[in-house]
Amino acid sequence: MKARDQIRTVGLFGHGAFGRLIVRHLGPRFDLHIHDPNPAGTPEFGRFCSMQETAACDVVILAAPVERLAQLIADIAPSLRPGALVLDVGSVKTRPAILMRDGLPSNVEIICTHPLFGPQSAAGGLSGLKMALCPVSGRRWRLVARFLGQLGLQVITTTPERHDRDMAMVQGLTHLIAKVLVQMEPLPTGMTTRSFDLLMQAIDMVRHDSLELFLTIERDNPYTKDVRERFFSLAAELNETLSAHDRALTTG
Repeated sequence: MKARDQIRTVGLFGHGAFGRLIVRHLGPRFDLHIHDPNPAGTPEFGRFCSMQETAACDVVILAAPVERLAQLIADIAPSLRPGALVLDVGSVKTRPAILMRDGLPSNVEIICTHPLFGPQSAAGGLSGLKMALCPVSGRRWRLVARFLGQLGLQVITTTPERHDRDMAMVQGLTHLIAKVLVQMEPLPTGMTTRSFDLLMQAIDMVRHDSLELFLTIERDNPYTKDVRERFFSLAAELNETLSAHDRALTTG
């Protein structure tokens, strides 16, 4: 059975950069209800609705920052219909899984998701991009996985804890290194190596991400701190080795 045969209405909380990407791809397929506390412009598809109307849809997507998630969950819980599917799309999964499991009614199904791409990466379409799927409660996550596959996404089923452990390295280090190198600009653009060009391409993919997203990745992932401290420790050891070599040259 296709997703659109079981799901007719989708409620989206959040019409920021990623919310608008969701609208672009789900709007033509479903009756889309959108709620944002500070709505701007006209949605490409769907329409702005009240919080209650948006929460009463077959599927409810929470595209809100992690620090606002607890309050949003409390606000929408009374309006959710029995059997609804509730998903988040944030960059960390352990804390949202706990918040939704504890704060949402027991008669809804919960799936934590993380699109492993952003609006810039998806500018040319979704085909081949990756999507992490963390089932929390209910059985219809398989239906969601099939639908995402039909959109061309490569679905990776995992747990919130495993997701955050991997993302502590994958995203935590990527964004950290990018922040440091951006602070070192201007960097060479002419006489460069292929490896340096690839590094700059990676930095360009995240340089315009919000400070809010950076803090979510670095602060709200329970495993990022250990990865970050190990990275700086190894960097300090390498720096000491090089400094010792420099001292040997000057005294020799």
